[in-house]
Amino acid sequence: MTALPDTVDTLIHPGWILPIVPSGAVLTGYSLAVSSGRIAAVLPRPETAHLVAGEVFELPDHALLPGLVNAHGHAAMCLLRGYADDLPLMPWLEQHIWPAEGRHVSDAFVADGVELAVAEMLRAGTTTFSDMYFFPEACARVAEARGMRCQITFPILDFPSPWARDADEYINKGLALRDTLKHSKLVSLGFGPHAPYTVSQSTLARVATLAAELDVPVQIHLHETRGEVLQAVETNGERPLDTLHRLGLLGPRTQCVHMTDLGDQDIALLAETGAHVVHCPQSNMKLASGSCPVSKLLAAGVNVALGTDSAASNNDLNLFGEMQTAALLAKLTAGDASALPAAQALTMATLGGARALGLDEQIGSLEPGKLADMIAVDLSGPETQPLYNPLSQIVYACNGSQVTHSWIGGELRLRDRQLTGFDLEALGQRGRHWQQRITGTHA
Repeated sequence: MTALPDTVDTLIHPGWILPIVPSGAVLTGYSLAVSSGRIAAVLPRPETAHLVAGEVFELPDHALLPGLVNAHGHAAMCLLRGYADDLPLMPWLEQHIWPAEGRHVSDAFVADGVELAVAEMLRAGTTTFSDMYFFPEACARVAEARGMRCQITFPILDFPSPWARDADEYINKGLALRDTLKHSKLVSLGFGPHAPYTVSQSTLARVATLAAELDVPVQIHLHETRGEVLQAVETNGERPLDTLHRLGLLGPRTQCVHMTDLGDQDIALLAETGAHVVHCPQSNMKLASGSCPVSKLLAAGVNVALGTDSAASNNDLNLFGEMQTAALLAKLTAGDASALPAAQALTMATLGGARALGLDEQIGSLEPGKLADMIAVDLSGPETQPLYNPLSQIVYACNGSQVTHSWIGGELRLRDRQLTGFDLEALGQRGRHWQQRITGTHA
């Protein structure tokens, strides 16, 4: 074990530390030291007396925990928030979202939308997000500029979009972007075939080969609705999950998003292959797509992460809301009030997301040596008093507005609720500009 230096960059004295590992632990009277962007130590406060720190944070009413990991979303779709509500998935996509995207999506659209999304996520405790959307180079540019950790799974479709004409061009552009970003400390790249119903089996097989050769992740919308699964069985004679397995696309690098229609055989296959599930409870509920059987997946040993999906189908990017919804929905669907307890829900939003993205050696828990991606949550307000259990308050009582500080790689991105480097007034003006263009009310 590396000895703790006498001088550190940052020293934090919170009321509680929720390290995530070991599961359910709540440390009282402990402090955390940061050096060179990484966690140098988690130790009892009296043992920090000899340390000289560049900056010291006294946060006696706060819980310190890992930054949240939003494992699935389409950040730029913030600009379509509320554009077409209260519709089922396919009419929502085919009659509203896809036509609007065809008319308006561009590099500028994505850059403005992602910046809006990053500001929203940082203010609600997310320090890492996964994104699958057009013009991923714009997303990468904004994430780098704002110091936000990001996994980009570049989109792959068999039909044209404003970004590419066909599967070949999607893949070629995505691989070129991967080469550009190969030395990035914040942004990683993977494949994002949209779904089995929008990507041919030949293209999926090609993605499987490339992902294995390059050892990079694959994220795909899968088993999002029962109708999708039934249509696949009728068309192909097998369930989508079985198709992916046959094509070699199901394994420890695979991130399966939604997964609302699962039988026991599907869960067994996920466990056998080591594939991850990204649960998006609020989006699935809003679109009436179904409910992911989280408790069964966890019991089978499948890693489950949390995602918001897009603000067009949610309508926010707040993982505190997803944690609470996931826990409550699991209890309702299982008919068991002990299903998905608070500690497990918080793990899904932190270390579970890091595992799904292949980043669990770097983020997701507060352990020495890991990157200092952390948030401080103020538990002194009337919404969180009295305080019997910080874990319970984080999951069931907080809504994200209690996040006061956020660090990514040891760099402060939110201080006392104020974002660093953002002009929120100008950002709001750009959002209104796009709203006027999309609705045809632009002056």
